[in-house]
Amino acid sequence: MASYAEVLQYLSSLDYPAGKNDVVREAEREGAPPDVLKALRALPPVDYANGTEVARSAGIEAAPEVGPAQRAAQARDKQHSRVSQHLRGI
Repeated sequence: MASYAEVLQYLSSLDYPAGKNDVVREAEREGAPPDVLKALRALPPVDYANGTEVARSAGIEAAPEVGPAQRAAQARDKQHSRVSQHLRGI
């Protein structure tokens, strides 16, 4: 599977906004491997504002090493500034 860093690497010289065809063409021109090209060819045909939008639309997460359980734990541990102190421990 393509990584976030790989996708951005092969699109680093692309001018945005860019359409799907522009994105795929640029990745091919830069010599992207088959897994990156496959992910980009599956993109919806819309204009993308930047590489992050392209990666997200391709279903590639910026930090795949952080699993769902770890994300949930991070969300629980996050300080909630709008919640009264006596409710934070509930």
